[in-house]
Formats: sequence, structure tokens, C-alpha cells
Amino acid sequence: MSTPRPTKLSETEIATALAKLPDWKLVSGKLHREYKFADFVAAFGFMTGAALIAQAMDHHPEWFNVWNKVEIDLATHDAGGVTALDVKLAHSMEELAGRQARASK
Repeated sequence: MSTPRPTKLSETEIATALAKLPDWKLVSGKLHREYKFADFVAAFGFMTGAALIAQAMDHHPEWFNVWNKVEIDLATHDAGGVTALDVKLAHSMEELAGRQARASK
């Protein structure tokens, strides 16, 4: 028996989720966030940690990296938009970025 895939969230549900993710916004139907790190190694370290989390969730981000910047877009393509899985991954990325920032101080 396969695990059911998440369903697309309503606009109200997305707004509620974004209220708890203040640095994220809805852009072109996807959760979007830009992170800036101290340098390329810090940005790549974040991406490596995020990749492990995403793989464990079987949910993979669209992302782009140049030097110290990582841009992320999250949507569940087979659901046609943002789902609870995207929100969960965004929260996990926030946690990871927070831990990384505290460790670099």
C-alpha cells in the first residue's frame, strides 16, 4: 500500500503557514526564500544538510546557488501547488539555517 501524496493547500492555509515562516513568501505559486550565508562553503553546507532532510522526506526543492546565496522554491508538482509537505520542508530548512548561524558565531 502506497503512502497518499499530500493535497494542495488553500490560499488561507498557505497564508496561515506563511505567518509562521516570516522570511518566506508565495511567488509564482511556490513557497520562496532567499538565504545569504557568510561565504560559499557556508551556503554549500546548508544545501548539503537540506539535501539530506529533503531526501529523507522524499521531497526535493528547486534551488539555485551563487557564492553565498541560496534561492529556494517549494511546491509539490504532482499536487499542482503548495502542500503541507512543502511547509514542513520550509520549517526544516529554517531550523537548519538557524543551527548553522548559531554554530558560526
